[in-house]
Amino acid sequence: MLVLTALLMVISAASADWRSALPASRQLGSGEFTWFGFSVYTARLWGADSPQGWQVPFALELIYHRALSRDTLVQASIDEMRRLSDRPLPQATLERWTQAMQEAFVDVQPGTRITGLYLPGQGCRFYVNGQLRHEVSDPAFARAFFAIWLDPRARDPQLRQRLLGLAGDDRGE
Repeated sequence: MLVLTALLMVISAASADWRSALPASRQLGSGEFTWFGFSVYTARLWGADSPQGWQVPFALELIYHRALSRDTLVQASIDEMRRLSDRPLPQATLERWTQAMQEAFVDVQPGTRITGLYLPGQGCRFYVNGQLRHEVSDPAFARAFFAIWLDPRARDPQLRQRLLGLAGDDRGE
C-alpha cells in the first residue's frame, strides 16, 4: 500500500499544473508579441510578487497564435540568450541548453500554451498545455531563458513593461 501511495504522489506531482507550485499567484501583466505585424503569441506573467530581483518564483505563459516548429522556438531562444549574455557562452553550455529546450518544447499550433515556471536557485519547469513536459535543474539556464522577456535589454521593451505590470492599464487579474 505504501508503494502505491508513493507512486500516486509521483504521478500527480508530474502531471500537476504549474499553478500548484504558485498557489498564491495572480496575473502581474500581459501583452502581445508581434513580428512584422503578425501576432505570434500572448504572454502572461504570473506570480505573488514582482520578479524583478529574480528572488521569487514566477510563471511565464505563452499562448501561441501561429504554427511554429520546436526547432524555430529553440533557435530563437538560443539567439536571444546569446545576445543578452554579458560574455560569449561556451559551446558546451549552448549545446546543453539547446538539448534542454528540445526536450521542453513542442511544435506549436494556434492555441498551444507553453508555460515556464522559474524557481530561484533551482532552475525551471516547462509545461505544455498544462502538463509538465521537462524540468531543467540549471539556475543559469533559467535566468538566461526568462531574461528574454524580463531583462531591461529585452528585444520588446514594451512587452516587458506590460508583463511587469508597469505599462498603465495592462495589469490584469
